[in-house]
Amino acid sequence: MTSPEPKTHSEGVYASLRAELLGGAFLPGSKLRLAGLGTRYGVSLSVVREAMTRLAGEGLVRALPQRGFCVTPLSIEDLLDLTRARVLIETAVLRESISQGGLEWESAVIAAHHTLQGTPYTTREGHLGGAWSEAHHAFHRALLTGAKSPRLESIATELRDCSLLYQHWSIEIAGDVDRDVAAEHRHIADLAVARDAEGAVQALTEHIERTTAALLAYAESQTGQQRAAGIPA
Repeated sequence: MTSPEPKTHSEGVYASLRAELLGGAFLPGSKLRLAGLGTRYGVSLSVVREAMTRLAGEGLVRALPQRGFCVTPLSIEDLLDLTRARVLIETAVLRESISQGGLEWESAVIAAHHTLQGTPYTTREGHLGGAWSEAHHAFHRALLTGAKSPRLESIATELRDCSLLYQHWSIEIAGDVDRDVAAEHRHIADLAVARDAEGAVQALTEHIERTTAALLAYAESQTGQQRAAGIPA
């Protein structure tokens, strides 16, 4: 009887695939061949499939009936819908935070921003840094904790998690590397702590929509290249 592979194999494959997906190693919508991945990582198909199932749960890949898995496609319709939902929910919760958050909330925002500011944005290879992504998530979450509404915070966090792949694609695929992300976050934090609700909401909205704009420009360029090559869009 064949003994099950160590759990560390499954975790390792999952972590490696996740890093590759977020690092732009696979183009949106591309097919992921389980057999090839199993050979590359030296594990069984069941281990690769388990990792894919977890990644599908995070929205990074999509299961294809009877055909395995593919990288989540770049859907303009989904991107616009997600962006609208994030702006509506996150700005509403931010208003509540600014209105109700006390000194403890202000301190949490300042501390989270300090950590984010001190964490490198990209790696030496030009990829979005994993530590930065964690600090970024913590900063945006801290902004909303003053609302004292776990349900609203949970909804906002879930929507932000859904946008993770799009955020990475804006750097890895769309090449939106010229924006001053540090200045954007500093502006949001300063306005929030200063209790400037209108200014903070506007800054957060522009921050979210900047990523969307970069991906829309990328999608348009891809469509233009397809047309030039005579490929139906």
